[in-house]
Amino acid sequence: MSTTTEPFGRTVCAMVTPFTADGALDLDGAQRLAGHLVTEGGCDGLVLSGTTGESPTTTDAEKTALVTAVAEAVGDRARVTAGVGSADTRHTVELARAAERAGAHGVLVVTPYYSRPPQEDIAEHFRTVADAVGVPVMLYDIPGRTGTRIEPDTMLRLAEHPRVAGVKDCAYDLLGSSKVIAATGLAYYSGCEELNLPLRAVGGTGYVSTVANVAGPALAAVLDAFDRGENAEATRLHQRVLPLVEQMMGAGLPGTVTAKALLGALGLPAGPVRAPLRAATQERTEALLEAYEEATGADGR
Repeated sequence: MSTTTEPFGRTVCAMVTPFTADGALDLDGAQRLAGHLVTEGGCDGLVLSGTTGESPTTTDAEKTALVTAVAEAVGDRARVTAGVGSADTRHTVELARAAERAGAHGVLVVTPYYSRPPQEDIAEHFRTVADAVGVPVMLYDIPGRTGTRIEPDTMLRLAEHPRVAGVKDCAYDLLGSSKVIAATGLAYYSGCEELNLPLRAVGGTGYVSTVANVAGPALAAVLDAFDRGENAEATRLHQRVLPLVEQMMGAGLPGTVTAKALLGALGLPAGPVRAPLRAATQERTEALLEAYEEATGADGR
């Protein structure tokens, strides 16, 4: 397992994939957004082509082009991790190798979905991908989307692989995550903003966040306060951002839709979502802006 404590960064944004008005990949917009997130957005890492990046509706060529563009834009100022997961091990390996060639510092690999393989098959899937690349691998445990979780015992076995370095944790199992953190050197990243502070408190590394597209500094401030030993302040800052988290992630629309609505309202590159997703209504965008202003103290209008 990796000995690097923050192999993918600490305050990591699950970045949207900007599109032009006609739905084409907007590489210039992606570079501008990535630069903003790193220089002003409180992010030291970016995850591309995850769920927030609309990976189900982008082509392999678009994914690779996105990595190339963003890696060029941020240089050594941030870690760039490419989402390469699919339900097909061979395809995942192809995507991982292409991402590495394009300049990714690491790859994010989700549990194979739909086919719901047993645990040993899941472990072999991850090992095969990790064997195929020379960059750190982040396991993505999100059973609510894939139908199958990575059980803690499977995590313990996978941690023995020299390139399995981290986990994006959306399993909502703080006990299981705590056990793996205690027993391994895996860098654990909260994938659910409401658990950023709790996971950090039990030894987590940081977060991979959709909300960080618009409120990265507010999220980073929570971890910074906790790391300074200011627990009451960390709790206050955590609670301050929760209404925005709820509006973006827990009120019936996918985070991709809400993040792009806010980014567009704030004048940052985003563009439309691709079908079957649909844009947020003006009413919903206004509610998002209100929550954003309350969480950040900024007036986005």
